[in-house]
Amino acid sequence: MNKKFNGALGLVLLVAVIGAVELIISSLPFRADLTAEKLYTLSKGSRAVLGKLEEDVTLKFYFSSSSADMPMGLKTYAGQVQDLLKEYERAGKGHVVLEAYDPKPDSDAEEWAQRYGVEPQNANPFGQPVYFGLVAVCGDREETLSRFSPRTESTLEYDVTRCITRVAWPERPVIGVMTSLQGVLGEEQNPMMMMQQRQRPNPGWAAFSELKKDYDVRSVATDVEKIDDDIKTLVVLHAKDLSEKALFAIDQFVIRGGRLIACVDPFSVMDLISSRQQQNPMMMQMGGNGPSTLGKLFEAWGVSFDTAKVVADGAAATRLGGNNGQAELNPAFLSLGKDNMEKKSLLVAQLSQVMFPFAGSLSFGKTEGLEFEPLIVSSKDNACMVESMGLQFGGPIRVNPDNVQRTLAARLSGTFKTAFPKGPDYKEGSTNAVPKVVASGKGTVLLFADSDFLADQFCVQTINTIFGTMAQPMNDNLSLFSNAIEQFAGREELIGVRSRGPSNRPFTKVDALEAKALAKFQHKQSELEAALQETQQRLSALQKQKSGNDRLLLSKEQQDEILQFRKTQANTRRQLKNVRKELTADIDSLGLTLKVVNIMLVPLCVIAFGIFHGIRRRRH
Repeated sequence: MNKKFNGALGLVLLVAVIGAVELIISSLPFRADLTAEKLYTLSKGSRAVLGKLEEDVTLKFYFSSSSADMPMGLKTYAGQVQDLLKEYERAGKGHVVLEAYDPKPDSDAEEWAQRYGVEPQNANPFGQPVYFGLVAVCGDREETLSRFSPRTESTLEYDVTRCITRVAWPERPVIGVMTSLQGVLGEEQNPMMMMQQRQRPNPGWAAFSELKKDYDVRSVATDVEKIDDDIKTLVVLHAKDLSEKALFAIDQFVIRGGRLIACVDPFSVMDLISSRQQQNPMMMQMGGNGPSTLGKLFEAWGVSFDTAKVVADGAAATRLGGNNGQAELNPAFLSLGKDNMEKKSLLVAQLSQVMFPFAGSLSFGKTEGLEFEPLIVSSKDNACMVESMGLQFGGPIRVNPDNVQRTLAARLSGTFKTAFPKGPDYKEGSTNAVPKVVASGKGTVLLFADSDFLADQFCVQTINTIFGTMAQPMNDNLSLFSNAIEQFAGREELIGVRSRGPSNRPFTKVDALEAKALAKFQHKQSELEAALQETQQRLSALQKQKSGNDRLLLSKEQQDEILQFRKTQANTRRQLKNVRKELTADIDSLGLTLKVVNIMLVPLCVIAFGIFHGIRRRRH
């Protein structure tokens, strides 16, 4: 009896000790994130933002955890979100407080969630709405992330950190946008006309709609004579045929310290689309759209930009739909990866892929006081320049590599000298008043040899979900633009928070097996289609040799051809079936291997350690 009592007492003491140790360890500041993508570790940018907080920020996390209508996938993702928010609370060192709420139907928490703007989501059409969002509160300022979604997991940390910066630093820098393109910033429409025509307001391009959430975005006319003093950053997006007065205004803006992002383009797809919508075919044949450049400013800065040619790069070709309905590689429609990015630049180092449709090339002749830093480049061994004139007619693009690497985006910084030392439109003997000219000054200019990369068609796709319509990035084009704006006008710390790895990790080995099997399958299928076409051609040739009523009867040769084709077809189908079986067998074999390793590896390690330890003890 005493032994049983002592054993039970010992077991209770062991549980108590384990619980105490766990409690002590959980309270310690030492933590280890063992996930491959570091899902629960804040980036340096987020920690830098939290370290600069001067006021307390409260994070109100609304999640319908007790609702039976909440999908299991969202419950799992909500756990990840809440764990990440706890990291914000720890890193905030008293300046960040996390509060979690379960907005049950008709509760105060639900009322506050609705009041803050957290969107109710109808996961079940016949059930109660559920909530999954975040509200950041600092003083009398509040900012809402109306809903979380696993689809936007890659920008989760960025969204939360940006939410905090909005309430902690509420000032909104002014961004000017100068462009010749239509609908970039949205179009102001008469509300009565919209109601009569049942039209929704045009929000503009997603890149600039997103910009309006953090900045005061202002349109700047292409014939402006002076850039307003309160504009901190100016975006010049395919502004064509700029007058000397407008170029002088940009010149003086840069020299007085303004930040310029210039997107010039030798061939704008969006401009071409707009021209085709507004002009007749005869005008289109004469060239409905034209290139954009900064003319005299480029000359003064030592920048060269050929407005008649675009970059073609076989190593960055994009697969597009062809005229015959089949996908074709287009070497002038550039899909650029990590190898094309400058790894030392915070602006582009974290980007995985950007898409530049029909971009030009920037080059630099040494200019005193200025430094030219290439950020995005083409390949060296597979690139060349091609004439842009024939692109609008859809002809084939031939790549003849010339062993020259082209610059598609670059930063120009240093001391800029004016391109208009005597002012714009100054002529000898002129009586016109000459505006005051600032001769030189330090500034920074970001140059892109393309403007279409910001258009919705090339950077986002609209998807319909059970929670409504969402715009999902197709590539890193929006991230590239947001990085540029944040570095020039916002908080530079946010650039390092741009994206996180996904929590779901693909089975790359299985994907490779499937890709290999698919290639083999398509090869066999192509052989079958070629055999069918060849048989049809031979049947047609035999048919042409007949005349009169003989055309209605199959000859012995035609019957033999059909029989031979059917044998070939049956044989090919058998081979395709074998390809599928081999794929399934390979995947099953891989799965069995993983199961054996996962189940048996740890016990085998323990057994091996025990045998080794026993032998070692016996020897001693």
